[in-house]
Amino acid sequence: MSELMVITCGENARLNETLRFALEGIAYEKIPFRDALSNLNGARVLFALALSEHGLDADVAVLIAWLRANPYGMEGATGAILIDSAGELYTKQTANMLALAANLAGCRFPGKPLVEATLSLDNWRVQALRRGVTPEEAYRRSARELVSRLASFQPKLVEKPNVLLLHASDQSTSNTLQIGKAIAGKLLPYCDVREISLQNGAIFDCRGCSYKTCAHFARQNSCFYGGVITNDVYPAINECDALLLLCPNYNDSASANILAFINRLTSVLVYKSLYEKSLFSVVVSGYSGSDIIAQQVLGALCLNKTFMLPPRFCLMQTANNPGEAMRAPGMQERIDEFAKQMLLAMRGQ
Repeated sequence: MSELMVITCGENARLNETLRFALEGIAYEKIPFRDALSNLNGARVLFALALSEHGLDADVAVLIAWLRANPYGMEGATGAILIDSAGELYTKQTANMLALAANLAGCRFPGKPLVEATLSLDNWRVQALRRGVTPEEAYRRSARELVSRLASFQPKLVEKPNVLLLHASDQSTSNTLQIGKAIAGKLLPYCDVREISLQNGAIFDCRGCSYKTCAHFARQNSCFYGGVITNDVYPAINECDALLLLCPNYNDSASANILAFINRLTSVLVYKSLYEKSLFSVVVSGYSGSDIIAQQVLGALCLNKTFMLPPRFCLMQTANNPGEAMRAPGMQERIDEFAKQMLLAMRGQ
């Protein structure tokens, strides 16, 4: 187990106390972020951020900008994020931006690599009730679990991975699907690839069942609404080693069917872990905003739903007319490289 680098960006008393509790018994070096940026390759990094009530503080902006400007600045690194805020907003927004910037710089993230605390700790009330402790104690314990997960993380090694290609796109017109299929074609000699279209059958969004109701259906590997999600997608998620999720940009959001799939994964998580499954994505925007969708996907499926995020998990492209993405300069080379990196990540390299 290698020593952790705790990269600090701001500080407050509650964050300092939480770090002391979480890091007890762990070998670590605590370094202000400006002193650490040139030495992150191959490290296990805990980003520890103390936010003001306004969220995007100057030091946080400098950190994210440096990661964006250094595409190999975290090559081979493994990361996690602890955020403690003096306000009620911006913790997840900051985490999503930081995670994408670090990931594009070469950092992988284990599943659920974020612990965040708002000023009131109201975001810990549900967990506190389930654990039978105060919100403060639930926050501290989760921070310790995060540190343990980061310190012990090892990528799963799979010789011939099972990849699920999941989309809700039209076969004849979708730029996103054309790129996804081209990637899948490169993987086929080395992987088992299964494609599921969420256009096949009605997709209902999560109805927000109580935990008890959700658990009742989860015991049957099902969900209140049933349909293609429970009949096809749930078994495929359980069997796969990696998810390749295709997400065209619809009004600066993933499409309705993709969002419904994400929301209804909660039933799977009641009894099963997704920590050993890798998340990859293709995002195509007609105009701009692919980074927003990439943040939405990693926030929902890695930071929240426990998929592992391999380095550079997302291929992003701007295209509008059908077929335009595949004709973009250098696209074939990018597809080749993305498929190669997917295979290396799924084999634990």
